Amino acid sequence: MKQQPNSRKLMKKVKTMEMLDDVIHQPTRLRILMLLSGLEEADFTFLVNTLKLSKGNLSVHTSKLEAAGYITIEKSFLNKMPHTAYRITDLGRVRLVEYWKTIDRIRMGSG
Repeated sequence: MKQQPNSRKLMKKVKTMEMLDDVIHQPTRLRILMLLSGLEEADFTFLVNTLKLSKGNLSVHTSKLEAAGYITIEKSFLNKMPHTAYRITDLGRVRLVEYWKTIDRIRMGSG
């Protein structure tokens, strides 16, 4: 069966979509990275409140981002209270830029 020109273009887009980073492509993790990319650091309470996530949900997603090397998580005490700070890493910044470039290629059809 001969592929139609449009189906080749569609297959190219599908192939490009397979290049998307699954860690970043998950909507909650993408939101976390986007927020952190504009900040020097953010604490746990700020992220929970800003992103409207449960504490457990934030912990699970930030753990996955940390395991991928995209963020750092630093736990400490501030005025005798637990404090958790999150920062995007250089690798996280690079991967986020690559992610958006891939999305643009898909949108523009240049997969």
